[in-house]
Amino acid sequence: MEGNIAWILTSAALVLFMIPGLALFYGGMVRAKNALNMLNMNMWCLGIVPVVWVLVGLSLSAGESGRSWLGDLSLVGLKGMSDPMDIALFAFGMTFACITPALISGAVADRMKFSAWMIFVPIWTLVVYCPVVYWVYGADGWIINLPAHDFAGGTAIHVNAGAAALALAIVLGKRSGWPQNRPAPHNVPFVMLGAGILWFGWFGFNAGSAFAADGLAAQAFLNTFIAGAAGMVAWMITEMAKTGKVSTIGMASGVIAALVAITPAAGFVGSMHSFVFGALAGVICFFAIEAKYRFGFDDSLDVVGIHLVGGVVGGVLLGFMADASAVPGGDFVNGVFFGGGILVWNQILSIVVVMAFSFVATFVIAKVLDSTIGLRVSESTEMTGLDVSDHGEAAYVMDA
Repeated sequence: MEGNIAWILTSAALVLFMIPGLALFYGGMVRAKNALNMLNMNMWCLGIVPVVWVLVGLSLSAGESGRSWLGDLSLVGLKGMSDPMDIALFAFGMTFACITPALISGAVADRMKFSAWMIFVPIWTLVVYCPVVYWVYGADGWIINLPAHDFAGGTAIHVNAGAAALALAIVLGKRSGWPQNRPAPHNVPFVMLGAGILWFGWFGFNAGSAFAADGLAAQAFLNTFIAGAAGMVAWMITEMAKTGKVSTIGMASGVIAALVAITPAAGFVGSMHSFVFGALAGVICFFAIEAKYRFGFDDSLDVVGIHLVGGVVGGVLLGFMADASAVPGGDFVNGVFFGGGILVWNQILSIVVVMAFSFVATFVIAKVLDSTIGLRVSESTEMTGLDVSDHGEAAYVMDA
């Protein structure tokens, strides 16, 4: 018991560390005048979401209501929580709740009011994230009882956040001059450093979701490592074939796309299967990030192309490749390739419903906020930069 608690707490710390990693990953890709704004958008999630989660979020996402769509208020304020394992699992789940809205921030970089973001995050967490988590992981949730698989959050986190990012980007509108003007990342080393931190933290994200220091955690750990490597290589080869060059941003993006794809499957597939998840995600997401130019939505840092598409790729592939015989202690419905034909349809249904719910609910939240307090900074503020306008600071100060 103590060893399992220690692993869960370690994993929670690893996932928490992913949030400053994500801040660096995103922060390096924006213009210098908006670098602090992006760091602060991510760190705000680390501040406000735990408050929401302690007060009511956990209860809505895990309470034993007997309903298939939402928890109850039985765990408000952590009521009755005293078991050490329950406390550890609460801390672990809270880090997931923190990073999910942080993922959305990349889609609205350079143009969303920080004050609006401060209000959007807690509302979105309660209205969108909590119900979806209950569907996927709650004892009576309709998705887990289909059954459909999601080991560590491919649908609940990445598809959910990706669909929300698309809705918010559409309501917010395009950056001034986009797509003719495509701003270059201001600090590529930050992007690579952030990607490395995310990969490191992802071992806690996926292997920690075994909730024990056992063979399942070891398998999820190994799958996370293999998939990330395969995604990097696949993206690099694809980029080289198309452009003749290999970019640093591309290497980092290939890793993240693959990690997203293996997230729902990390504890449901064998080691060699994880190569397929990583490689396919690297190739498919490489082309998916071009969709914003084709369809005209300004997803600033490719949240849709990597997190939404990568989550869909991983979730659907899992419907084909889930293999209980390849996982220590495996006892779950197999994928099509291993005799479980119904799983793929359950996977698709769960992904489509989560995607639709998240998009529509986020669109409504964004429209209401836009019509009341306004979501977008003025054009002059956009030109000046959000660091100075919203935070009164600059990321880089040159002494005279």
